[in-house]
Amino acid sequence: MRKKYKTIDLCAGIGGIRRGFELTGCFENVLSAEIDKNACRTYEHLFGENPMNDITTEEFKNKVDNISYDILLAGFPCQAFSRAGRKEGFLDKTRGSLFFDIAEIIWRTNPKAFMLENVDNLISHDRGKTFATILEVLVNELDYKVIGVTKSESNTLKYNAKDFVRNSKNFGVPQNRPRVYIIGFSRKHFGSFIDTLPNSLPQKRDSSLYKDLNELLEMDADDKYFLSSGYVETLERHKARHEKKGNGFGYKIVNLPEIENPISNTILATGGSGKERNLVLDPKKGIAGKVVPFKKSPLNDKGIRVMTPREWGKLQGFINYAFVDPLTGDDKFSFPEKTADSAKYKQFGNAVTIPVVEVMANFMKTCLEKVDC
Repeated sequence: MRKKYKTIDLCAGIGGIRRGFELTGCFENVLSAEIDKNACRTYEHLFGENPMNDITTEEFKNKVDNISYDILLAGFPCQAFSRAGRKEGFLDKTRGSLFFDIAEIIWRTNPKAFMLENVDNLISHDRGKTFATILEVLVNELDYKVIGVTKSESNTLKYNAKDFVRNSKNFGVPQNRPRVYIIGFSRKHFGSFIDTLPNSLPQKRDSSLYKDLNELLEMDADDKYFLSSGYVETLERHKARHEKKGNGFGYKIVNLPEIENPISNTILATGGSGKERNLVLDPKKGIAGKVVPFKKSPLNDKGIRVMTPREWGKLQGFINYAFVDPLTGDDKFSFPEKTADSAKYKQFGNAVTIPVVEVMANFMKTCLEKVDC
């Protein structure tokens, strides 16, 4: 490749999308934006630059106007679109959402390509109207070829929304984490060459980081991760109540011996059910009945614990993969000193799965090599 493509990293979190693109060796980041202070601390710790920027402000949009870049990257949250106003086009249809600001930045700067990532609920949000509006804006108003979309001569879009969903479990990590990926290339830059590109996203990763969850888990965890006996009893009662109603709600132990090739459920930024749906059996000696500070009752006698932040980091590819020095084998990932476990869970739960993004980045690299003559 003649050069490295320059990226901007919006709604950056702790930099998972950026790192996935960097791993290809073909992309370098020139501007970042994130407003969560704890995430910014971690991002600066990892990449040496503070991404504290608000994409909704004119100040930031002017920054983007005045830099040279090629690819826009964004892991934006799913938000409702405004129903107010009489104007036509994306300035009205998407107002009040962060997609509005991303679309405006694309409109103002016309990058060669973009990749947007979101939760899988985006495709069903507001009975599919939100996703349809997003594609309408990207394809018909901003004039991008979106992978997975075709359109008729009357500009009617044809697509299967499920074709935009990819699951981390198929990309090398044992986590059931479906997410939406939207990749587009500028017709203004590439013209008719754009129609030679493939019209489907990669389905999987060729190699796995782990055989299954058992290979990823780190047993004999610190006592603080084991549940108190009282909490286990509460979870059991809650699950029993739902089972009586015919519901499948309740805690899950994801590495039961009878499970062949176990994987985790989706880890969540909010913690809560993201932890309770990913409990682990860890038969550590001497744990039963132990009194631990800040636990309201002694530790349970079944060896049940939550997954650790390190395990969540491995599920997302941050730990034991994306920051490993290829020459020394040393893992360079770390959090800033005194980062609380609660912040680590939140940041990993909010993050992308880096091995998935890396595959998408390589796909975009291949596409750019084909059309960017």
